[in-house]
Amino acid sequence: MSVRSKDRLGGRAAIAGIGATEFSKDSGRSELKLAVEAVRSALDDAGLRPADVDGLVTFTMDTSPEITVAQAAGMGELSFFSRVHYGGGAACATLQQAALAVATGVAEVVVCYRAFNERSGRRFGSGVQRREPSAEGAALGWSLPFGLLTPASWVAMAAQRYLYAYGLTPEVFGHVSVTDRKYAATNPAAYFYGKPITLEDHAASRWIVEPLRLLDCCQETDGGQAVVVTSVERARDLPHPPAVIAAAAQGAGRAQEQMTSFYRDDLTGLPEMGVVARQLWRTSGLTPDDVDVGILYDHFTPFVLMQLEEFGFCGPGEAAEFVAKERLPLNTHGGQLGEAYLHGMNGVAEAVRQVRGTAVNQIPGAARTLVTAGTGVPTSGLILTADG
Repeated sequence: MSVRSKDRLGGRAAIAGIGATEFSKDSGRSELKLAVEAVRSALDDAGLRPADVDGLVTFTMDTSPEITVAQAAGMGELSFFSRVHYGGGAACATLQQAALAVATGVAEVVVCYRAFNERSGRRFGSGVQRREPSAEGAALGWSLPFGLLTPASWVAMAAQRYLYAYGLTPEVFGHVSVTDRKYAATNPAAYFYGKPITLEDHAASRWIVEPLRLLDCCQETDGGQAVVVTSVERARDLPHPPAVIAAAAQGAGRAQEQMTSFYRDDLTGLPEMGVVARQLWRTSGLTPDDVDVGILYDHFTPFVLMQLEEFGFCGPGEAAEFVAKERLPLNTHGGQLGEAYLHGMNGVAEAVRQVRGTAVNQIPGAARTLVTAGTGVPTSGLILTADG
């Protein structure tokens, strides 16, 4: 990686508001309505009005355009609007773009949002229905003929190699599932509220694509989540303590594809997350030992283990033991396995609650949280800290 000048983004923007709809399997309303509900909820939490917003950021997969959300939510003029590619990999990058806009004076109040009917409408877990006539569609042509049609099948290839390389069995993935569901069981907003599981439950769940079982795969959820970003100075005058964006990063690795990067030299890691990790540690000045809570993207359990190793919390092949021994509080909202699958945006909200001290499963003294976005695709990450 080339040497870069010192990052000037950290500490110049903060999250001042978070808001969400309920998380369900059948919302009964349009994705636009879900988006507006989440945005208004986040603005209420921040003590701001729709007229205060001059920027919006979302995902390319979102069906509710920025200008449509602005109109439906009662906003006025916008000076910044943007979309980030690559599905769940965009989650933290939306906050990075918002922070960049605020830090450079392009916008003063930016709302990031994600809303979809991913269970009652388009189900991403169903995989490729038809191959698009595009460069990305052509790349998938190397995998689809072999029956690799779904995200679970793509991840299973890397997961199988991980197990083989380190002499492990699929049962090690259960530690992530059990941890997530433990926290979801005490979170009233979680779909699996009151429903913890055991390692035995994980091992007894049916195969989806070996070595992945049902309890290794995230939910499909209807709902919306929004986050309000403004300057640290302005956030200090709003109702809640600021969650300062201490560092933000995006990353894509060499030979990167979208969950089908099978031609890399090594399938036992996540190089794109390694790119993000190096940036976050360098620009924040923090180390793994400084992190109080980890909110790691958990669409599939094996990639949580690989993320812990890419960030240096433990050595290669050691993450299952790291999780089992609870060396770091992980996904205290229940994650996408236990709370909801909102492409990681609900994880950002949980990181904010931990810094504020208002999480349902609050970790005492939590002042520094690590948040990651989707893995296996070009991705992103954040470090949020308490103010001061």
